[in-house]
Amino acid sequence: MQRSKEENGIILDFLPNGYPFDPRPSFKKTPIVQIIGSTHFILLECVPKKGVFLRPFEEIYIGEGKRDKIHHIAGRLSVDKMTSTARSNIEFVIKDLLKRNEADFIDFFNTAGPLTTRMHQLQLLPGIGKKHMWEIIEQRGTEPFKTFEDIKKRVKLLPDPQRVVIRRIMLELEGKDKHRIFVE
Repeated sequence: MQRSKEENGIILDFLPNGYPFDPRPSFKKTPIVQIIGSTHFILLECVPKKGVFLRPFEEIYIGEGKRDKIHHIAGRLSVDKMTSTARSNIEFVIKDLLKRNEADFIDFFNTAGPLTTRMHQLQLLPGIGKKHMWEIIEQRGTEPFKTFEDIKKRVKLLPDPQRVVIRRIMLELEGKDKHRIFVE
């Protein structure tokens, strides 16, 4: 299986003096940027170019080739290594990405299929059990969903679908489930 690469990322936190818990003297520390990929929600730790100052929520290019602000990608970032600023910013960033790419997430509700004979992809979403799953399948059979509001309106007593997707992405980032829907 080929790993996906991110082209763009959104800054969650910028540490111009490196990590505070790094025991090295301050002149040896490297600046660090904590980023979430805007396509596959991959958490990355990057090193910015010298003299570059970055702001949270700024979208930057991190793909192959010449980068304006990032020197190199240090590697993947685990949720437990994220700073408190990055943790507080991540839900806002994910919500913004959901709004920008709403059609892709609505497509998931319209095309999700069974994983096994007893488990459906829709059931992986927090707050969606068999009853909601069958109602979603029935409603999308009559007419495909167009927006999150459309899902909310047509499926009775369903938790906010946008909030459900955000919670699922957070579960996948934390590694609390073996199944992957949105995070690579």
